[in-house]
Amino acid sequence: MKEIVYMDAAASWLKNQSVIESEVNFLANSYANAGRGVCERASNVDKMVANVRQSVADFIGAEPKNVVFTSGTTDGLNRIVNIIKNTESFDKKKPIVAVSDLDHHSARMPWQAVTDSGWCDLVVCPLDSDFNIDVNNIPKCDVFVITAMSNVLGVAQNVEQIIRVARKKNPNVITIVDAAQFVAHKKIDVSKFDCDFLCFSGHKIGADTGVGVMYIRDPDKFNPDKFGGGMVNKITDSGKWILNQSPEKFEAGTLPLTQIIGLGRAIQLLPDSNDSSKLIRYMYDELSKIPRIKILTKPDACILSFMVENMHVLDFGVMIGAHDICIRVGNMCASWIHKKMGLDGSIRISVGPWNTMAQAEYVVETIRKMVK
Repeated sequence: MKEIVYMDAAASWLKNQSVIESEVNFLANSYANAGRGVCERASNVDKMVANVRQSVADFIGAEPKNVVFTSGTTDGLNRIVNIIKNTESFDKKKPIVAVSDLDHHSARMPWQAVTDSGWCDLVVCPLDSDFNIDVNNIPKCDVFVITAMSNVLGVAQNVEQIIRVARKKNPNVITIVDAAQFVAHKKIDVSKFDCDFLCFSGHKIGADTGVGVMYIRDPDKFNPDKFGGGMVNKITDSGKWILNQSPEKFEAGTLPLTQIIGLGRAIQLLPDSNDSSKLIRYMYDELSKIPRIKILTKPDACILSFMVENMHVLDFGVMIGAHDICIRVGNMCASWIHKKMGLDGSIRISVGPWNTMAQAEYVVETIRKMVK
């Protein structure tokens, strides 16, 4: 089998063999449903899920009750809209929801949908000249959606400062952090962020697809958006129900158990330091020397995005793919920042712990030959 140079980590990380083996071993030797039985096998699965939940809580600086398992960032961000709608009255006034042009589609589109239905008003937080959220011009709002790192520009936003300024404008603002790209590169500390919600996907850090995390700072304050098995403590004679405490009250139905087990192992395997920045900086320096290439990202960004003069990004993607190199081309599901930069799409290189300097050199040389 030929070797593929995979430099599309920002879309999804490759899976360590240990993560794969942990899931296979669970399916083959330990599988049972969680929260559905009292036999030893089912109880053991309950403990395994609890252990992963604790690992996730430690990973982001939270408590287990704050950690809700989802199917991914998109699922979490969509659910948050309904959780807030099911709970908050905003003093019977139409709430103002702030977004920004850094947002991934799943961070902004759910709010645009409820804006179109008349439930809220949407405002766009300005970006500064470097395409970062402008902390000097944060609007007063009731809900603030913050993309912690753009998957096009790869620069970590100062989430703590942004939320602090937003709370000065409105102490009761509900803050939502999309950490899908941030989680692979920077340390998450929800207590420092002071956010109300935060979401990320497991597959961005080497776990399987189909599992994600939704952090809720004050779960007792919010009503669930889904109903079903596992969340109900008791149905009364009158037909009313008493719900379990968080996180169970937000986890109706069977959890993605196999993926949760893999997530726990993936977190254990995350490197303490990220050498990928050396590869990105090397490729930045080398590609900067090629006249036809216009680089869109900063030298110290976590990814490398660029354009090639007089070449469509899709044509570039097909051509480099013929050299067994896998990278991302297109709008990255982030249309607004591309429009802000006057582009239809871009070319993105993103690396993971499996990539080597030899691969980086091969990619640079291949691009040089393609665009000369």
